[in-house]
Amino acid sequence: MHENDHEVSERLASFADVLAGELPETWNSTYHPPAHKDDLAELAHRIWDLDLVAESLAQHPLRQAAVLTRQDGAQFVVLNRNDTLDTLDSFLIAGIAPRSLPDEAYRGVREPNGIALSDDPFLSAELVADDLLIRYDAALAQVRHNTTHPSPEPGDARASRAERVVLTWQADGALATTGVSEAAAGVLTANGFVPDEQSRGYRLSGDDSAVQARAVRNSGRQLDALGITAVLQHSSTRPTATAPAAAPAQSRAQGVRTR
Repeated sequence: MHENDHEVSERLASFADVLAGELPETWNSTYHPPAHKDDLAELAHRIWDLDLVAESLAQHPLRQAAVLTRQDGAQFVVLNRNDTLDTLDSFLIAGIAPRSLPDEAYRGVREPNGIALSDDPFLSAELVADDLLIRYDAALAQVRHNTTHPSPEPGDARASRAERVVLTWQADGALATTGVSEAAAGVLTANGFVPDEQSRGYRLSGDDSAVQARAVRNSGRQLDALGITAVLQHSSTRPTATAPAAAPAQSRAQGVRTR
C-alpha cells in the first residue's frame, strides 16, 4: 500500500534532517515541497551530476527536495529515488553547483556524481562522508581554483608548469600520491599524509572516514592557495566509469546527457 503525498514529504524531510546531523561538520536541512516550484526549478539547474541523479531527473521532474547546507555554503540535494511512490526504499543525493561561479570555471572538472542511499540515515551519512563528500569537496576546490587561476590556452608555456597533485584511491581505502613538489609535500604532511618509503610518495589512511574527508578538504584548499590543483582518481585496480568533460551549466544540472 503506497504512502500518500503528505507521508512521502514527511519521510523525505525527516530523513534529510537526521542525515544533516550525522555528516561531518555542521549542516542544516531545508525542505522544498511541491508548492516551491520556482525554488525547485532553480535547484534542478544546479544539481551537479551526469549519472544516477541526472538520469532520474531526465525521467521524473523534480517535485520535491531537501537541501543540506554546510556552514561554508556547500550544498547537497536529497530526493526520493525517481521521485515516485513506487521506489520509497531509497533516496538519491547529489552535490549542488555554486550559483556564484561562472560556467567557465567548471571546464575540465569531473562532476562529483551523486549516489543512492538506503532509508537508514546513519549508514547513509557514513556512505556520503566516505565517498560523495570527498569527491564534491575536491571538485569544489578545483572549480574555485579555476575562477582565480584560469586554465592556460593550449600551447601556453604555463600549462607545462602547472602542478597537479593526484590522489589515488587504494584498495584499503587509503589515498596515495607520488611525485609531488616540496611545497605540496609540506601541505600533505601537515594534514596527516605520511611518507611511504615503498612508493616514495605519501599516503593518507582511510581508517577514519571523517578525519580523511577533513584532511582532503583542507589539503585541497591549502594547495589551491599555492596554485596547485588537487585531483582525486580511482586506482586502475578498482573499476570506475570514465567521466566526460564538464558540460555547460544547464546541461550538467538537468541531466540532458548521461554517462
